[in-house]
Amino acid sequence: MLGIELAPEHPVDRMVELGTRAEDAGFDSLFVSHHYNNRDAFSVLSRLAAATDDARLGPGVVNPLEFHPATLASKVATLDEASGGRAVFGVGPGDPSTLRNLGLADERGLRPVLEAFKTARKLWAGERVDGASTFDAAGAGLNYEPPQGAAIPVYVGGEGPHMCRMAGKHADGLLFNGSHPDDLAWAREQVEQGVADRPDSRGAFDLAAYAAVSVAADAEAAREAARPPVAFIAAGAAPPVLDRHGVDAGVAGEIGDHISAGEFSAAFDLVTPTMVDAFCMAGDADAVAERMAAVLEHADSLVVGSPLGPDLAEAIELAAAAAARAVGE
Repeated sequence: MLGIELAPEHPVDRMVELGTRAEDAGFDSLFVSHHYNNRDAFSVLSRLAAATDDARLGPGVVNPLEFHPATLASKVATLDEASGGRAVFGVGPGDPSTLRNLGLADERGLRPVLEAFKTARKLWAGERVDGASTFDAAGAGLNYEPPQGAAIPVYVGGEGPHMCRMAGKHADGLLFNGSHPDDLAWAREQVEQGVADRPDSRGAFDLAAYAAVSVAADAEAAREAARPPVAFIAAGAAPPVLDRHGVDAGVAGEIGDHISAGEFSAAFDLVTPTMVDAFCMAGDADAVAERMAAVLEHADSLVVGSPLGPDLAEAIELAAAAAARAVGE
C-alpha cells in the first residue's frame, strides 16, 4: 500500500481536487483524517468515492467514542457501497487533545476499538448484535450488505504496545503513527507478538507506517510546515516514545494543553527541531526519500500523512516521487 492522508482543513471541493491529484500521482489508498473540529471525514470520503476510480478510501482514523459502533459500521458500509467496494475501515482510540474537548478523553482505550471493529464485521456479514462491554445494543443490524461484506479491511490506528499487539492478532493492518525507523523497528517487534497468535484465516498482516511528511524544494520551508502536525503527535505520544527520542514530556504536555484550549500558535511555537526529526519526514525530496527507505526496512507499507508540505499540490507530486525512489522504482 502507498497511501496518503488528507486532512479536511480545506473546503470539500479542494479536498476532492487533492484526492484526485493523489490518485493520479500513484497513491493507491486515500485516508481522510477525523477530528470533530474539522470537516466531516465521511462527507469528504463520499465525494472522493464519486471522483476517483481505483483508490481505496477510508477514515484515517475514526474513533468509536463519538459514534455508536453500529452507526460507525453503517457509515463504513455505505462508503463501501458508494465506492464500489473500495472502503477501508481505519479505526483507533482517537486524538486525546480533541477528545478532551468532548469529555471523552478518559474513555480512550484498546477495548472500545477492538469491540467496534469486531462488531462491524458481524454487521457487515448480516448478523445482529446485542452489545458488548463498551456499548449497549439489542438486536442491532443492518438492512443491507456492503459489496465486500465482512471482508472490508480493518486497519487499527495506534502506537501503544497493547494496541500494536491487538492489531497484529485481530486486524488486517496497523496504521502506526510513526515517521522514524527506530519507532517502526519497535512497532514490528510488538506486532509480531500479536501475529504469533493470529488465526490463519485472517490472512497476511500489513504494518503501515502512518508517517507525517512535509516535503518541498525548500527544505527549511518544509520543516517549518511540519510544526502543526508534530505538535499534535508530540502531545499525544506515549512517555516511552518521548523518551526514545529525548523529547521533554513536560513540554509535550504543555503543547497538548494549548491544543485543547484552541491556542494553536502557542502550541506550534513549542515544537523543537528534535521533535520535527522524531515525528516527521521533513525536508526536500531527497531527504524524505532517504527517510522513507529507512522506515520501509521495518514497515510493509507507507501512508504519507499531514502536513504533506507548504504547497499541497507540489507536495503530493514530490511525496509520490520520493516514495517511488524509496522502494527502488
